[in-house]
Amino acid sequence: MFATIIAGLTTLLTIAGLGYYLIALWSARAYLRRRPFPAGAFALPVSILKPIHGLDPGMAEAFASHCRQNYSGEYEILFGVSSLDDPAAAVVRQLQTEFPDHAIRLILCPEVLGPNGKVSNLAQLVPHARYDYLVINDSDISVSPHYLARILAPFAPRQDRPPTGLVTALYRGRTHQTIGSKMEALGIATDFAPGVLTSLFLERGLHFGLGSTLAVSRAALDAIGGFMPLAEYLADDYQLGARISVAGFSVELSNEIVETSVPAWTFSGYLQHQLRWARAMRESRRAGYAGLIVSYGLAWAILNLVASGLSLSAFALFSLALLFRLSLALGVGVGILGDRQVLRDLWLLIPRDIIALGVWAWSYASDTVRWRDERFLLKRGKLTRLEPKDASALTAPASAKSQQP
Repeated sequence: MFATIIAGLTTLLTIAGLGYYLIALWSARAYLRRRPFPAGAFALPVSILKPIHGLDPGMAEAFASHCRQNYSGEYEILFGVSSLDDPAAAVVRQLQTEFPDHAIRLILCPEVLGPNGKVSNLAQLVPHARYDYLVINDSDISVSPHYLARILAPFAPRQDRPPTGLVTALYRGRTHQTIGSKMEALGIATDFAPGVLTSLFLERGLHFGLGSTLAVSRAALDAIGGFMPLAEYLADDYQLGARISVAGFSVELSNEIVETSVPAWTFSGYLQHQLRWARAMRESRRAGYAGLIVSYGLAWAILNLVASGLSLSAFALFSLALLFRLSLALGVGVGILGDRQVLRDLWLLIPRDIIALGVWAWSYASDTVRWRDERFLLKRGKLTRLEPKDASALTAPASAKSQQP
């Protein structure tokens, strides 16, 4: 009786997953068919703000890619660092030497304005920016020579939409030779990006930002009170876009695709990062995150195979789920993001999806996250730093909330 109930439940969830895959594929098609923003027609002066902390793989080349822009407007690059002894500061000084004709400044941002160090850094960088349009991305983001032209194009005035307040961008991951790194990049290309496109389609617009790129006007930033209200939040990129949308500005998804360097995660490091990301999403979009249960169609199909005793009907359902899942992975990961690594790592798709379902369920087991070697309590998206004794109390073996890596 129990096996029959589980088989029936996993069958329903697999069918729901097939429906999600179809919607995601249709959303990807709609994204490809939309009219592109005319790049180059609106060359605004812009300040690029890059908060930095420590060294990231490929950091020097990522920084240099921002200096090789085919952009007719003026731009400057401001690097914010909490200490001039930070090793990343030496990389910035080397960049200044290599590109002496560019306006590159290293700004000391020593104040701790909240638990989110990135936002604390940004709040101190903004007063030093010369221009009214700001582009923010992480230190490991590499961009094409057309990056600024494409990212700023949606700010051109249009009569059919509210004024653009924020522009964001999809991204792909550049992997290192560890299973954790490959699974991370595969998830970005075949799960996260399709989810963003599905949200864009179903909600008839984007209402959040992606940390890969956050291009914002000062008018929109001032309307939400600047960066300071975000200093307590883990998912600051989501909050920035959501608040700008509520303030009456539009949030646009650029045609540009950027690239992030995925660390050489160990498997445990990969799980830790996925869990923090999952809990950040859970606290940002509670209803939407709960609805992700239907997005794991392939994982449910595998569980259905086991529960049904490898029945013929279960094999047929699994084959259909695998076909749809592969179509989505290739259509978005390769077709839209241009991530050829997806082809190499397709064999990891099944174990990655099963792990992702486990992380989704696991994310409800606790409200704590580990970030930069510190433990925080996460409530409604806000971070509260835990003292060691508080953290141990929340993670005691007797508590169900302790089950996290």
